[in-house]
Amino acid sequence: MPGIFKPNVAEIKAFKEKQWIWADSVLATLSLKEKIGQLFMISTYSNRNESHYSETQRLIEEYYVGGLIFFQGDPVTQAKLTNRYQAASKVPLMIGMDAEWGLGMRLDNTMSFPKQITLGAIKDNNLIEKMGFEIGRQCRRLGVHINFAPVADVNTNPDNPVINYRSFGESQNRVADKSRAYARGLKRAGVIAVAKHFPGHGDTDVDSHVSLPVISHSKSRLSSTELVPFKALIADEIGGVMTGHLFVPSLESASNTAATVSKNIVTDLLKKELGFQGLAFTDAMNMRGITRGFDAGGAELAAYKAGNDVLLQTANLSAAFEKLYDAFASGELDEEELNSRVHKILRAKYRVGLHQKTHVDLTNLVQDLNDDQSQMVKDQLFKKAVTVVRIQPSTIPFIQLDTLAIGSVEVSGNQSTFQEELSNFGKVVPYKMRVKPSSSKDWQYIVDQADVLDYMIVSVHDMNSRKSRNFGVSPSTIQMIRELSKKTRVIITTFGNPYGLQLFDEFPNLICGYEEETGAYRAVAEVLFGALSANGTLPVTASSSSKSNYGNNSANLGRLTEDFPENLGMSGKKLNEIDGIIEDAIDQKAFPGCQVLVARRGKVVYHKAFGTYRYQRDEPVTKETIYDLASLTKVSATLQAAMMLNERGLLDLNLKASDYLPELAGTNKENMIVGDILFHQAGLKSFQAFWTHTKTNGKNFKNDFYEFKRSDENLQVAEGLYIKPSIRDSVWQWLLDSDLTTRRNRDGSFRYLYSDLGLIMMQRVIEKISGQPLDEFLEQNLYEPLGMTHTLFNPLNRFPKEQIAPTENDQIFRERQIWGTVHDPNAALLGGVAGHAGLFSNAWDLAKLYQMNLQKGVYGGRRYLYPETVKHFSTNYTAKSHRGIGWNKPHPDADLSSVASDASPNTYGHTGFTGTVVWVDPDRQLIFIMLANRVYPRDNNRKLMQLEIRRRVHEVINAAVEGV
Repeated sequence: MPGIFKPNVAEIKAFKEKQWIWADSVLATLSLKEKIGQLFMISTYSNRNESHYSETQRLIEEYYVGGLIFFQGDPVTQAKLTNRYQAASKVPLMIGMDAEWGLGMRLDNTMSFPKQITLGAIKDNNLIEKMGFEIGRQCRRLGVHINFAPVADVNTNPDNPVINYRSFGESQNRVADKSRAYARGLKRAGVIAVAKHFPGHGDTDVDSHVSLPVISHSKSRLSSTELVPFKALIADEIGGVMTGHLFVPSLESASNTAATVSKNIVTDLLKKELGFQGLAFTDAMNMRGITRGFDAGGAELAAYKAGNDVLLQTANLSAAFEKLYDAFASGELDEEELNSRVHKILRAKYRVGLHQKTHVDLTNLVQDLNDDQSQMVKDQLFKKAVTVVRIQPSTIPFIQLDTLAIGSVEVSGNQSTFQEELSNFGKVVPYKMRVKPSSSKDWQYIVDQADVLDYMIVSVHDMNSRKSRNFGVSPSTIQMIRELSKKTRVIITTFGNPYGLQLFDEFPNLICGYEEETGAYRAVAEVLFGALSANGTLPVTASSSSKSNYGNNSANLGRLTEDFPENLGMSGKKLNEIDGIIEDAIDQKAFPGCQVLVARRGKVVYHKAFGTYRYQRDEPVTKETIYDLASLTKVSATLQAAMMLNERGLLDLNLKASDYLPELAGTNKENMIVGDILFHQAGLKSFQAFWTHTKTNGKNFKNDFYEFKRSDENLQVAEGLYIKPSIRDSVWQWLLDSDLTTRRNRDGSFRYLYSDLGLIMMQRVIEKISGQPLDEFLEQNLYEPLGMTHTLFNPLNRFPKEQIAPTENDQIFRERQIWGTVHDPNAALLGGVAGHAGLFSNAWDLAKLYQMNLQKGVYGGRRYLYPETVKHFSTNYTAKSHRGIGWNKPHPDADLSSVASDASPNTYGHTGFTGTVVWVDPDRQLIFIMLANRVYPRDNNRKLMQLEIRRRVHEVINAAVEGV
């Protein structure tokens, strides 16, 4: 967002001179009727029919109205109508909207920002000013010049039926500071802010749309409370103030006289005593709080006499216009005073640019009104608003994800994605109640299961603002929470009006997310799991247990979450070039679909799914799709285990593998050093097709090995194909018997030769040291603690086939489509768990693992590796290759089609045969993950490599880093 522009004195003087000259010139051309017309802003809609639009145009032309206030509709239609109406008007129209929380308050396909009561929870008023700027920028893009916001009412009455959540809160100073911030943002965007509802609508229990509320406070009380925000805004030179349809006896002695028609309030208090010099707007003149007691047009005449400059949304334009015209024509009203007010209106029109072209450009209008810049601000607002009202010690954030059993109940969460947000961080058992429970029959089954849980998160949705309706929460919901609290520790999260917090006074753990918005769901989930620290405070008092300014801070554990590239020093526009590269690759059938994820500084800045599982099928890849990682298993599984055992002193890279595996003695592998195996320079061949030992002449499955039905003992090789567990010993023996490579250096040492066999050996070493199968060791020590719920070997044990991307249609070994079982033949032979292949995951899960590595072994408040370990293993120590210990690394002389040419030398990562890749760049704090199934339907498809898709994507990512 651009910084605050402070013009010098000469520029201000020059602007005002031009402003006055233009206003003078226009005023001189206006007849009495045309001047009277400038006082009116009439209502109109963009979701009606041509009859309505023609009538609006007729009123503009016949009564010379000065402006319009748009209500419901859509932005494109409104823009077209604005252009039409501007063309029909002699004097440019001032266009206004009630956009208190953005254009989305009135228009489809536009953005809604948080309500003011949510903003009241935020400490950082600069962020609210940014929001005001974004709303103002969107208004100007749509041809809107006035926003009837902010609501400057101090909501001291919790039962207020009309202000309530529209207020920043119950503290006059809080409301003043945040109103001023909002108005400043609008002003910087070139939009007139209009504070409402003067002299203060906060302490009312009557809706002025229906009747006339009475404010019984003394003038002293009004001055110290209700008027405080208006004073601050006037001192800040706000452009507009709206008077309210309120009876305030201490300011107006005439019985039942609304502030709108009170000269004592509008002229004497607002303009003279408080020194307001902007435009005084009435509230809507068709509201019953003002129309009672007046004949047609009478209220508008009285409002003008009171001192209002603009008469908004009149109930009867023709009658009001005639009343005013007759009063001026008869001399009852002074035309010089009219000239003064119209001149002020014209100066305001100049200030918002109406002396220039008024046409609204329709090109990319909807996209411009929903841009990333505004979405960034919106998301940040929800993050800063989350309020931990009260919490028991050591409850949140959740740390020990592998030992905690967490459940979640959504109450009336029909449209909620809250549980989806929770699942991004770890395993959470989901329960949903689509309707509000009316009896224990709706929830008893949940209570019955709760005693096995450590925590139950109860999220309350579909709340309302009415205490008379129990804020939309059923008594049975409260009873359910009571019963759950007997079984486990309950954390209540509400997504609704904070006054409703009073319903939960008896419970010790309470978090307020304020609104039914994805941004609010995400922010609360982040607070629960420590991806975000909470620092919001309640803007209102709901009860003695939930008072204004209550709010506990919570810790940020550094867990991965999403953010916008620009917040991390990256160009989102540049990153979006990845879309074109991937879509072109799919068109050229390099692969049918993929996931791409980019993270920087602990935040995911790009995460998209492309294409389908198979070509020309309606099976879209999603972010939850699980891919066969192929050789990423080496670094995502086996190497991670090796690093953990190494720093524990259990695995010495300088010892021989035979020191851990005595069976290597007497074989050609007896003297292989562990470090050399991980460097791929121990003399092992790249690959051995062990499966050929299990088929007769490579054709028929040998009965000694295979069965074609599942049993408790057999290992699955593919769908409908199983193998006896004794195969593991056979494969190991075949590996022991295998020849070494003949590739040697002049000194007789083995050259670098990338090998799967070495990682199969390392699996055996790790399992011998740990005393556990590799998959169990990793699940217990790494994946489950990290919250990697979609990372595992043999994914069909936990996930449906439909969530897994297929790989090759293998016509040689397995003679069937491979889908849900590992693609690599030797890993398949071993039952899906191997040191070189077999791991499945999605990009989001993998990002957690590699963020832990990037953060030098720490993630989510726990240490998994020492800082020195990660750096040590990712460093190149051998002259025989460019590689680190287990890791692949970029090198100018290495033929790597998967890494950017400008990758930093400290970058480490790996690729997988199925089309996968990960690169971690500590210098740029970057993670790049791409998962694809390029081997579908045949593994001889090399277009991914030929087109250098992974390299090109990586180069776009590096180019998106600004200032490097």
